[in-house]
Amino acid sequence: MFTGIIEATGTITGIETNGSNKTFWISSPVSQELKIDQSVAHNGVCLTVEEVKNGAHRVTAIAETLEKTNLGSWQNDHIINIERCLLMNARLDGHMVQGHVDTTGVCSKLAELDGSWEYTFQFPPQFAGLLVEKGSVAVNGISLTVFDVGIDHFSVAIIPYTYEHTNMQAVKEGTTVNLEFDIIGKYVLRNAQLHTKS
Repeated sequence: MFTGIIEATGTITGIETNGSNKTFWISSPVSQELKIDQSVAHNGVCLTVEEVKNGAHRVTAIAETLEKTNLGSWQNDHIINIERCLLMNARLDGHMVQGHVDTTGVCSKLAELDGSWEYTFQFPPQFAGLLVEKGSVAVNGISLTVFDVGIDHFSVAIIPYTYEHTNMQAVKEGTTVNLEFDIIGKYVLRNAQLHTKS
C-alpha cells in the first residue's frame, strides 16, 4: 500500500529484455536502502526489488504490466517517481494507492499558470465512473486532486514543489502516464454493478 506522496525520483540506467519481460536498473537516492523482495512503486507501478548494487536497484516488469502501463516506453535516462510502501504508523498524506495501475492516460493540454501548472488528461471512458469532482487519482504514482471531470478527461493542478520533486516536469502534451483510480470508488462501483444485476 502506498500514499501517492513521491519520496524520490530515480534515473533508468539499464534495460534488458528477457522474453516478454523487461528488466530495469534504476539509480535513486533510496536505492541503497532498499531490500530484496521489497515492494516499491515506480511511476505508480508496484514492482519487486530483485537486486541492489552500487546505488541502484533492479526490477522486472512482466508482459501484462508492460501492456497496461507506460513501462514499455521507458528508456535509459528517463526520470521515474519512486515511493516505498506505507509504514502503518505514518500519516497518510495522500490517499490509499495500491500500485496497481488501471490504465494509461495521455496529456492533452498543459497550461503554465502564474506559479502552478494545469494538466488535462484523456483516458478511456469505461473508467469514467471511478472519477468524481475533487476526488483523488494517482498520476505516475502521484496523489492528485481532480477537477473538470468529464466522460473521458480530467484536469489536475500541480504546485511548484510537486513539479520540482517528481517527473511531472517531463510530462508534455502527448505524454502517456499511468493512472490508478481511487480504491474506494472501485468498491462502490462494483457494489452498484452487482446490485443492478440482481
